[in-house]
Amino acid sequence: MLENTWWKSGIVYQVYPRSFQDSNGDGVGDLPGITSRLDYVAGLGVNAVWISPIFPSPMADFGYDVADYCGVDPLFGSLADMDALVARAHELGLRVILDFVPNHSSDQHPWFAESRSSRHNPKRDWYIWRDAKPDGSPPNNWVSNFGGSAWQWDEATGQYYYHAFLREQPDLNWRNPDLREAMHDVLRFWMDRGIDGFRVDVIWHLIKDAEFRDNPPNPGYNEGRPEIDSLLQVHSTDQPEVHDVIAGMRRVVDDYPDRVLIGEIYLPVERLVTYYGKDLSGAHLPFNFQLIQTAWNAHAIAKLVNEYEDALPAGGWPNWVLGNHDQPRIAARIGAAQARVAAMLLLTLRGTPTMYYGDEIGLARVEVPPDRVQDPWEKNEPGLGFNRDPERTPMQWDDGAHAGFSSHDPWLPLAEDYRQCNVAALSREQGSILNLYRRLIALRGASHALSVGSYVPIPSAEPLLAFRRVHGEEDVMVFLNLDAEPHTAELRCRPAGGRILLSTYLDRAGEEVGVKVALRPNEGLIVSATRG
Repeated sequence: MLENTWWKSGIVYQVYPRSFQDSNGDGVGDLPGITSRLDYVAGLGVNAVWISPIFPSPMADFGYDVADYCGVDPLFGSLADMDALVARAHELGLRVILDFVPNHSSDQHPWFAESRSSRHNPKRDWYIWRDAKPDGSPPNNWVSNFGGSAWQWDEATGQYYYHAFLREQPDLNWRNPDLREAMHDVLRFWMDRGIDGFRVDVIWHLIKDAEFRDNPPNPGYNEGRPEIDSLLQVHSTDQPEVHDVIAGMRRVVDDYPDRVLIGEIYLPVERLVTYYGKDLSGAHLPFNFQLIQTAWNAHAIAKLVNEYEDALPAGGWPNWVLGNHDQPRIAARIGAAQARVAAMLLLTLRGTPTMYYGDEIGLARVEVPPDRVQDPWEKNEPGLGFNRDPERTPMQWDDGAHAGFSSHDPWLPLAEDYRQCNVAALSREQGSILNLYRRLIALRGASHALSVGSYVPIPSAEPLLAFRRVHGEEDVMVFLNLDAEPHTAELRCRPAGGRILLSTYLDRAGEEVGVKVALRPNEGLIVSATRG
């Protein structure tokens, strides 16, 4: 039953481990710190916690350069700490989703040490090696996502290796069956320890063009954009054979009961939905980042939702994301007032919502001085405005020293207003965004219409966005005002009117509404519809 599938009816909460809670006073978050805060996570009412990478790593890209897929970096703790976290999460009814980074490893991984030791080493083909062109230049024109050529010359063996990201992150060769089986064993290792699923990093990158053809130039590229945008990634990503790779992962995951496979995919909707796979043999949830990338207006959002719903394969379950560790925070993009409306949107659309830690307290852009920049992308391509540090700053728990995150100066700065913007203060404030999230999550959890019901758009004029969620006899309407002025929604179809269940303000629960629904500036309403 749909209602009993946790990753369909539930909510995922992403934790960036460096920034959630420091337990040992080194200024960096860790696994015991996360465990100590799981009561808070469970208290929000979410169903799963997704933890960004915690594997042993030189930290060239803060854990996305993995040196051992079956361990825990001492910075974060130990395997025993991870086991304790999983056990405590399960006690609280929380599932644990682990970040899996299979496209590339660290150049410090023993596999790569073997691969680069000789052209004849058995693991040579576990990575992507190519000869130089006759003039000594790289094999093709592919560009790294962090700027510069995606090819690194290796003097010892006289070939280039491919890295879609940093040169310290050589790409693995998923065309090699031995590499595939080794990675499948990694999945089994973690599921045997109780992990409930995986978010697979850059899953659309896993297979590259077999002929390594040049990528064509992007005719829409302009200065000020990252160098990666100068080419269309038609040969370096999103290859047809990638779906066989994902289906293989899915078979491994399906050998264990009640697990989930989530894929990180930045592609247009029509390509995104192909990652559900033939006969739904791919990712359970290909991550849908369209809300992050869409203009914040009612017309654009309504069009996006309708196109996404229409494009989903039969049986494919939707999902929505407003923020993550790579994108500016929602409150930074649209402001504090509309961030409350966005919370209602995220938690009432059909599909699995993923929340990002700190969004529930309204964290916005935190200024990071130049001398404290950590992000390798910003260091490689400075000044373009794509620094990811501002969305990775520490969680703000209270108004004490270092916001309750650590007893030491944290690895990234806190927001200047952390004494007001923190969990303790906002918990006491009845109308805070934190308590709005709690009310929204509780209402969603109590409503089959909101958690697993169908989606029906309600025709509305800009700047109003409206839709219904229906499950059996339960009929719920959602009205969102994406403007700083009051507006009135007019229902031109049944149901006509109902009773307000929840407003982004505090004082309207229980109010009856008719065919005209008045919305205050920046207000969202959830209305139990009158049937008949």
